[in-house]
Amino acid sequence: PPPLNSPVPPAFSEEGFGDKFLRKTRENPLVPLGCLCTVGVLTYGLISFKKGDIRRSQLMMRARVLAQGFTFAALLGGMVVTALKSR
Repeated sequence: PPPLNSPVPPAFSEEGFGDKFLRKTRENPLVPLGCLCTVGVLTYGLISFKKGDIRRSQLMMRARVLAQGFTFAALLGGMVVTALKSR
C-alpha cells in the first residue's frame, strides 16, 4: 500500500493532441500507415469510378478492404503488445 503521508502527489502534465498523436504513432507506427493506405486506395478507387473505369474501381475497393483489415490487425496487435507490457 502507498504511504499515508506521501509528500507530493505526482503531477501529470496536460498532453495536447499533437503530442498524444506523436506518442501513439511512435508506440504503434503501423496503424497510421494503414490508415493512410486505406485513404489512398479509397481515393484512387473513387477517382477511377468517376472516370468510368469500373474494373479498376472494383479492384481498388477490394484493396481498400485489405488495407482496412491490415489496419485493424495492426490496432489489435498494438493493443496486445501494450497489454503484455503492462504485466
